[in-house]
Amino acid sequence: MKDLNCCVTSCEKPLDESYWNMQYQSQTTGWDLGAVSPPIKEYIDQLKDPSISILIPGCGNTYEAEYLLEKGFTNITVIDIAPTLVEKLKRKFKNTTAIRVLLGDFFELQDRYDLILEQTFFCALPPHMRQQYVWKMHQLLTENGKIVGLFFNRDFEISPPFGGNQKEYEKLFAPAFDLKTLSVCVNSASPRAATELFFIFQKKAKVIVQYFTLQGVTCSNCTKTILDKIHAIPGVIDAQINASFSDLIVTSTNEIALKTLVDLLAYEPEYSIALQL
Repeated sequence: MKDLNCCVTSCEKPLDESYWNMQYQSQTTGWDLGAVSPPIKEYIDQLKDPSISILIPGCGNTYEAEYLLEKGFTNITVIDIAPTLVEKLKRKFKNTTAIRVLLGDFFELQDRYDLILEQTFFCALPPHMRQQYVWKMHQLLTENGKIVGLFFNRDFEISPPFGGNQKEYEKLFAPAFDLKTLSVCVNSASPRAATELFFIFQKKAKVIVQYFTLQGVTCSNCTKTILDKIHAIPGVIDAQINASFSDLIVTSTNEIALKTLVDLLAYEPEYSIALQL
């Protein structure tokens, strides 16, 4: 298996389709273990229903999908943004109907899945997209659906990958998910030993997660004022604004009308807000 270095291409470039496609064209895929990750393999081994719908976002070479196919699973979707990779996967799985290979943006998916496997997708996203990730995962899961996989439990001097720690992940996910498991991984692949957290998060079906984009917010003090006001709205469980002050997610027991938030922000004329569906 390869070491943990992820890329040599300058990470100051936008992490978009072009960037990731370049990684596959140049075979600069240091994150690729060359096999299904042991913790995910062990989790797959205990699954009982081969008909459940499974999504693997940012799938890479998707050894997980290959292993699921070997185990008899019949409803697997993989998605990646890199055309070079996706064409390769379509050729690889052309003789099976059990795996659907999609080229596209994970955040534009509209289907529903019983299980989403997280394997080096979250860590490839810039941290300012993490609130959007929580919203989208909650949206894509069925009523009792789960996200299962691995997070890095460390920081990196050069990114991607983007790291984090257990406390950050708990704060990010706990309002929208039951954190069934979030613990230091004891069976990581050797290049990642002692650097991963294994998790099982189950969707809280009785809460609503809404995603809004913000404009005009420029500082941490601004966000604190906004969040204090949002937390005072009846039914709101939690609200989070990302580090670039551009994204807001609100978790609540009932849908919060956009007008409510527009009125709430009216004290500052430069602020604007839009609901994303």
